[in-house]
Amino acid sequence: MNIEKIKLASILTAPIVSEKSATVADTSNQFVFKVAKTATKLQIKNAVEMMFDVKVESVHVLNVKGKVKRFGRTLGKRSDWKKAYVKLQSGHNIELATA
Repeated sequence: MNIEKIKLASILTAPIVSEKSATVADTSNQFVFKVAKTATKLQIKNAVEMMFDVKVESVHVLNVKGKVKRFGRTLGKRSDWKKAYVKLQSGHNIELATA
């Protein structure tokens, strides 16, 4: 395994499984992933194509700001993170339950 594939494997952190992501997957063949904050759209596309052996049509990325929460008496802040909506070409699918 070369260095490029190792870098691509570290781009995708986790799939996001929620009611909204399930709806988007059913209606428009999009899947939602938590990705590294430094990841670009091209890197995310290449990582998904390499890991799941599918063809990606488009990638939409958004930065999620961390919430300010109380921890007892003190205020704390959750970390910022990046989310990617990956749209697959027709005929391709990702089974997150088996992946």
